[in-house]
Amino acid sequence: MILREQLIATVAKGDSVFAFGGPAAQLCQGVTRRAWLRTGGVSSLGLMLPDLLRADNVASRPRGTSFGRARSCIFCFLFGAPAHQDVWDLKPAAAPEVRGPFDPIATSVAGTQVSEHLPRTAQMADQFALIRSVTHLDSTHTVAMHYMQTGVRHRRPQTNPTNLPDDTPCFGAVMNRLRPSDTVLPAAISLNAPGNEIPSGHIFPGFFAGYLGKRYDPMFVQDDPTLPGFDPLPVARSLPRERLYEREMLLGQLDQIRRRYDLNRTLRDAERFQQRAISLLSAPEAAQAFDLHREKAALRQRYGMTPFGQGCLLARRLVEAGTRLVTVNWARDYQARVADHWDSHADNFVKHKEQLMPAFDLGYSALLEDLRQRGLLDETLVVVLGEFGRTPRINAKAGRDHWPGCFSIQLAGAGIHGGQLYGASDSIAAYPARDPVTPEQVAATIYHLLGIPRATRFEDLSGQPQQLINAAPLWPLFS
Repeated sequence: MILREQLIATVAKGDSVFAFGGPAAQLCQGVTRRAWLRTGGVSSLGLMLPDLLRADNVASRPRGTSFGRARSCIFCFLFGAPAHQDVWDLKPAAAPEVRGPFDPIATSVAGTQVSEHLPRTAQMADQFALIRSVTHLDSTHTVAMHYMQTGVRHRRPQTNPTNLPDDTPCFGAVMNRLRPSDTVLPAAISLNAPGNEIPSGHIFPGFFAGYLGKRYDPMFVQDDPTLPGFDPLPVARSLPRERLYEREMLLGQLDQIRRRYDLNRTLRDAERFQQRAISLLSAPEAAQAFDLHREKAALRQRYGMTPFGQGCLLARRLVEAGTRLVTVNWARDYQARVADHWDSHADNFVKHKEQLMPAFDLGYSALLEDLRQRGLLDETLVVVLGEFGRTPRINAKAGRDHWPGCFSIQLAGAGIHGGQLYGASDSIAAYPARDPVTPEQVAATIYHLLGIPRATRFEDLSGQPQQLINAAPLWPLFS
């Protein structure tokens, strides 16, 4: 679903494909914000597929109450991939060309240390599980993002693919499909979107519904939540509801004419899109959920006035309002108030110390603290990850390059045992030393806690059944 003036244009024109404006941004492969959304609207045209074919075998799961424990999920995607050995898994005894200049500090969990530039997060370590042994084989942003946001390796892993209709659906798309929201808000919303923009027109996979069809794409919010005029649904306040109903009636008349010429699934999906747009625009509770001005100024400052920090605060508001899965992408700041993403091929330590880690430290620690104080952490799964790690050896530009051999992620809430340290890396954080964790296991854990059986199957575009995930959850984290 798309926002702002284009939404009302959709209602008026019967058009479900849009492009946003906005400045270009550089990463390793190159794509514009406009191209990302245009391609996202056009290239996910896989038709809606048959329902779930079979459920998980309940007898195969350990006893307990973990299945479906999470009513919602906040998925923090650190686009570009943090340097795990400078953030979560420091190696102070390693050689200078490996360890870097940062020192580890103690956390609220005895024996667990993190970077000195995460002081607030360090004091929240008893609230999250730190996994230091995630590993896979894909060192290209595109396929690695798809892998970490779907739990399924890309069908063309040795390539640099664009977003395609046969991609595996992301977590939000699956929630849209199987766990629709009980409110007017969609089940899946992606903030600071698109998080995967680069200027050459290359649209990263992993953020869309793939073979489920574009009607299950998350709702993308590209607006900067730190700006005073942040209001993704301005027409919900400014346009009289009667005007919306009049346009809905006009659309119905036009659609009757169009049906005589085109009765295919694409048209029906477009009609459903229009109906969702009208419902969203006409519901005051939707606008209220996005209204950050309802929060106290002190709390907004506690989260940090950055796109990530305010995105975390908005995510909390959205899950309170009934959204099932909110992705908080790490966004670029075009006004240079904060750093770019985590893809630190050069000046890794300056960026991490001065810009990236301080913004993350405020936003993430505030989110966990806020959820706990409001009694929401027990039913909200919080996931923090990037697409891979960074190279153990520092390059000639004081940077670290792509490295999928080993990296760290965090899980909190929804029954996750806080304070747990799972897995370990070797002496230079290059490969797992014990308990290696795959993206499939991470996805299986997320789906299990959200109440989605891992044996869930959909048909892909060729009509072949595809199991949602083929792995077991990380039971020690919560069983």
